[in-house]
Amino acid sequence: MTATQTKADDLQKLREMVKDIDFCMLTTIDEGGDLHSRPMSVNGDIDPDGDLWFFTSATSHKVLEVKHSPGVNVSFADPKNQRYVSISGTAELVRDRHKIEEVTPEYWENRIAVNLRHLFFAAQAVTAGMKKAGGGAIINLGSVSWHSAIDNLSVYETAKAGIEGMTRAMARDLGESNIRVNCVVPGAIRTPRQMKLWHTPEEEAKILAQQCLKQRVDPIHVTAMVLFLASADAAMCTAHNYWVDGGYR
Repeated sequence: MTATQTKADDLQKLREMVKDIDFCMLTTIDEGGDLHSRPMSVNGDIDPDGDLWFFTSATSHKVLEVKHSPGVNVSFADPKNQRYVSISGTAELVRDRHKIEEVTPEYWENRIAVNLRHLFFAAQAVTAGMKKAGGGAIINLGSVSWHSAIDNLSVYETAKAGIEGMTRAMARDLGESNIRVNCVVPGAIRTPRQMKLWHTPEEEAKILAQQCLKQRVDPIHVTAMVLFLASADAAMCTAHNYWVDGGYR
């Protein structure tokens, strides 16, 4: 068994242990070396890299403590089922919103890597197999953000615009091998993260007012488009963007 497979198995075991536990205790260290614990709501599952995501105010004490000392502990408890989990690790502060004057070269490289780099190399990794199979479908996910010129997202929007350019370039290069490459562009999708951070009742009202269809777009609507583009029904669809936004743009 490879180290990669062992890690994947360990992460899956950890996911099962903390499944359905919605809250945990996050412990940080302040400048004086004192420990501080507070309850936190877990945002989604443990991701493939073993990361847990939490959302909080940029001015909260826990953020200041992580800046000082990134070592943290996260504890889960489910007494009813006798499940107790304690995880120690390193916290990283990630801010999606940014002003142009605040962007450093390091931040630029990180955000481009997170939002663009992996799409190219994931496609590269499957191309040989698709050619051998006689064809395939590569489906990228873009963003409505740069089309709408949303403020304080210049690096993010640069990466998302790059996805659409990369999609067309790959479609041209891979078309002779019967590999289709398309991009799905979601609108204002009702995800847990959006609802926690930005989609307040007031913002929801603005979204619905701008959409032609007066209901929220959910992840399942995006999934349906992806499944269509992956199917034989989309055999002659390539090099294009397909919007799932309820007429938002």
